[in-house]
Amino acid sequence: MAMDMLKQLAGSPLPATFRTRAEIDQIKLLRAAGLVIALTPAPLDPLTLSGSPDAAQVLAITEKGRAELERIHYPVAAQGPWRGAASRWRAKLPHAIRTRLM
Repeated sequence: MAMDMLKQLAGSPLPATFRTRAEIDQIKLLRAAGLVIALTPAPLDPLTLSGSPDAAQVLAITEKGRAELERIHYPVAAQGPWRGAASRWRAKLPHAIRTRLM
């Protein structure tokens, strides 16, 4: 079930906000597993760890999350926006550093 949420996140623009209790619980599981970077609500009553959460916001899928998507052969993992952007960024990085140092 949480893997379905990870697949949904891979195909969605981030950051993404989720408001239902079930979605927030799935986001918490993904964050605990280190698959996403997310902001989740703190309990309203920290002593009993209870209270209704407002929303959870997923900021990014981690490298571990992308590896998991590739492991389950999710097609977006191979074609995701981070692939091209990361390679372009890495190609420009040495030039940017040299320019900044001069």
